[in-house]
Amino acid sequence: MSRIGNKIIKLEQGVTITVNPDNLVEVKGPKGSISHTFNQEMKIEVEEGQVKVARPSDSIRHKALHGTTRALINNMVLGVTQGFSKALEIQGTGYRASLRGKTLVVNAGYSHPSELDIPEGLTVNVPNPTEIQISGIDRQAVGQFAAVVRNIRKPEPYLGKGIRYKGEVVRRKEGKKAK
Repeated sequence: MSRIGNKIIKLEQGVTITVNPDNLVEVKGPKGSISHTFNQEMKIEVEEGQVKVARPSDSIRHKALHGTTRALINNMVLGVTQGFSKALEIQGTGYRASLRGKTLVVNAGYSHPSELDIPEGLTVNVPNPTEIQISGIDRQAVGQFAAVVRNIRKPEPYLGKGIRYKGEVVRRKEGKKAK
């Protein structure tokens, strides 16, 4: 029994969803539209302002696809209504970030600044030089770009310098002791 897959997705006011015969699901809402193609074996039904996902059998593969399909459709609905965002903070002397057009420029202790092109559909704000806010309607794209930015300089365990998610706890090591 898939507890996630059996949940019904309720559509809010202003959200429309269309399902093509080849399981191409397109969700339109106040923040934009997003589409994704799902496995042909899953049956996606839209009726009376709610979406229901059904599986053909109780095989392990179908159970996994059932929950995954429902969760992805729910994320699409949440994305077009509320949107998703990730916040990153930069710690370290001289470490900073800035925007240059559609490019995020990060100085993280290397001899040259790292320049990242911002993907389509995402918005990046730098309220101060040590904070980066990434937002968009596609949860996967927001998380992926945040991971790419964090990967420029991961937080290290001795001094805690680097780029981390807001609220992330970095375990610190003790370091060497003098005798």
